[in-house]
Amino acid sequence: MHRTAVFVDAGYVFAQGSVLLTGTKQGREFLSLDIPGMVSALNQIVSVETGLPLLRIYWYDAMRVGRPTPEQMALADTPNIKIRLGQVNSAGEQKGVDALIITDLAELARNQAISDAVLVSGDEDVRVGVVLAQQFGVRVHLVGIHPSRGNQSRSLLQEADTATEWDLATIRTFLNYSPPVAAPTSGVTPNPAAGLDAHIEPLVAALAPADLSALKSQFRQANQMLPKEHDTGLLRIGRIYYSQATLSSTERAALRTAFVRLVLAK
Repeated sequence: MHRTAVFVDAGYVFAQGSVLLTGTKQGREFLSLDIPGMVSALNQIVSVETGLPLLRIYWYDAMRVGRPTPEQMALADTPNIKIRLGQVNSAGEQKGVDALIITDLAELARNQAISDAVLVSGDEDVRVGVVLAQQFGVRVHLVGIHPSRGNQSRSLLQEADTATEWDLATIRTFLNYSPPVAAPTSGVTPNPAAGLDAHIEPLVAALAPADLSALKSQFRQANQMLPKEHDTGLLRIGRIYYSQATLSSTERAALRTAFVRLVLAK
């Protein structure tokens, strides 16, 4: 069937888009997506590279606190976008996303649902999906972010039928960077726990009533050792918040103290 599907690796878009915007990779908490702008940029690529009708846009991302973010929910609510979510491991790395891309790309090609695919990614691991799709006659158009030669796998570039890249002007139409607010120098005393609380609160809010009750009872008895299943998720959030794979004892203590305080406040 002569139509195009779009496959977007959100991790690549946010990471390399932020580098192009600011000169260095930024945390996701400082980036926001303009969904209509993003859809427009993708539709432009489809029009230029294929000139075919759009089947839909597949958006691949990872759940960072065990459930979709508001931005991910907004994407899921947008017509013609299907969101696929992997997971973030204990080191803060997204897992399962590449496999989702490969599966969708290969299945749509095998079922002759598409004749062309637009792929926004730079990961070597998705190359196998490109090869499988091409074996079913699908042309694959790779989209990178400038300078794509430096952030896309060479073998992926070689495998694609065509390759193009978004420049800074295009990225600015759908990706926004909001720098962290500087701490006040006078007047108001800064509260460093406030930002950390905002990251931990979704984890506390997701607790089942029975788990919340059990944790409250435990913490009120001065036993503040977290069960492993909760501590693992908390440390994952900490790695994202502190933007590092290994946390110091001080950082781990701050995370656990905040978690206990937020649980008891429920």
